[in-house]
Amino acid sequence: MGKNSVKKIVLFASGSGTNVENIIRFFMSDPLIKASMVFTNNPNAGVIQRVQSLNVPAIVFNKTELTNGQLLAQLKSSMPDLIVLAGFLLKIPPEFVHTFSGKIINIHPSLLPKHGGKGMYGAHVHQSVKTAGDKETGITIHFVNEHYDEGSIIFQSKVPVDERDSPEEIAKKVHELEYQYYPKVIQNLLNS
Repeated sequence: MGKNSVKKIVLFASGSGTNVENIIRFFMSDPLIKASMVFTNNPNAGVIQRVQSLNVPAIVFNKTELTNGQLLAQLKSSMPDLIVLAGFLLKIPPEFVHTFSGKIINIHPSLLPKHGGKGMYGAHVHQSVKTAGDKETGITIHFVNEHYDEGSIIFQSKVPVDERDSPEEIAKKVHELEYQYYPKVIQNLLNS
């Protein structure tokens, strides 16, 4: 790849898309990195409206298209430099992991390996942190492999948890870390 060619990010999301919007806005001012499209498995996801207003195409797919190779073929033809999961709740099939080895990253709202694994997403994670009485939590940005939340860790950032914090207050602290660091880590990965 030439020094001046634009690097493409493809994003996957299942929900409201606040992280996706934050990432797209961050790269609007970067001439060398572009968020080219967003994939979602949820036809009612808020992310669809968010990205349309930012002129980034949103593609809705179903679980069959994820597992039967259709989506993989579409991804291969768009040749992304990085696939970014931002609140994407389905497991990435092994074929994706092998085809895009070292090019799929995810953000998890805790300090992995704590509070990770199947079913650990969103409010479930913050409730788990609260229940465990953890004194700190944070974010983990990691490569995606065949297992939930077990890929190599790229970056972690911590935030203190007060015993009086509600799961919602913990979530707010963690979201702030996500918005602050996820775009920068993506940029560093693509510029390294």
